Parts: sequence; structure tokens; C-alpha cells
Amino acid sequence: MIWIVLLVVVLLGVFFMMTYNRLVQMRERFKNAFAQIDVQLKRRYDLIPNLVETAKGYMKHERETLEAVIQARNQARAAEERAAGAPGDPQAMKGLMAAEQTLTGTMGRFFALSENYPDLKASENMRSLQEELSSTENRIAFSRQAYNDAVMRYNTLRATVPTNIVANAFNFGPAELFEIDVEEERQAPRVSF
Repeated sequence: MIWIVLLVVVLLGVFFMMTYNRLVQMRERFKNAFAQIDVQLKRRYDLIPNLVETAKGYMKHERETLEAVIQARNQARAAEERAAGAPGDPQAMKGLMAAEQTLTGTMGRFFALSENYPDLKASENMRSLQEELSSTENRIAFSRQAYNDAVMRYNTLRATVPTNIVANAFNFGPAELFEIDVEEERQAPRVSF
């Protein structure tokens, strides 16, 4: 009888250890995936001042827009640093999502306004920076998808029975997805001929 009890205790211990290790592994995967987003966001944040500096010479009367872009970039960078310190933390991720949404809107206004300056559009430096920014945006989207996939797997694992017992016992909280809710991206584009 003692052997049976001992065997059950050992099996439960092995189960808890394996489950705990699996949760740690999944948490580290989504943290690594966020690190990939972090690299691309920093790349974009570094490109934005160069873009603004290039535009300054052409857009002398658009100071408010240029300052708004830099301010939004600085806020997004600060939010990104907070999120990088705690990837998956719901508050940090919500702050990053809000800051990124603001930056996206401000950049959209900047590019719309730059359309009024043909010399700026023709500038080789401006075109090069726009191409770099576009490439970086694609990398961010890819990295964000990888992060969200890792978070989804982690959240699914921590919520399933019997893993949720171990997750709750060792404070494995849910991780937040990185979703930017931009209404324009959700609407179908309008085409007119």
C-alpha cells in the first residue's frame, strides 16, 4: 500500500514538474517573440527622426505636424521600453498598443501632408527612407504575428485542465496579445474608376 501511495506522489511530482517546465518554456517563447518586435520597433523609431529631418527643409510651414510625429515617436518608444521590460503584461501591452496607434495615425497625417510637396516626394533621400520604413513595417507585422501566435499557445496551455492548476499555483498569468485596432485597416478599400 505504501508503494502505491509513494508511486502516486512521485507521478504527481513528475506531472507538476513537467507542466511547470512547459509553462516556463511557452512563456520564454512569447518573450523571445516580443524581442523580435522590439528590434523592429527600435529600427522604425530610429528611422522616423531621419524622415522628419529630411522633410523639414521642404515643409517649413508644417512645424506642428513634424513636432507631432516626433512626440508620438517618443511616446511610442517609451511605451515600447515599458513593454520590453514585461512582455505580455496586459498594462504594458495596452500602453504600447495605444502609443503605436497614435504613432500610426500621426505618420499617416505626415505622409498625407507630404503629398502637397512635390520636391519632397521627388527627393531620393525621402524615397529611400520611405522604402526603409515600409520594409520595417512589414517586418513588424510578421514579428507581431509570431508574437501573437506564441501568446495564444501560452494562454491556451495555461487555461487547459489540468495545466491550469499548476499555472494558478505558480502565478502564470495570462499574456496580452499585441493588436493595434486601426479602423482603416479593417475596412475594405474603396476603388473607383
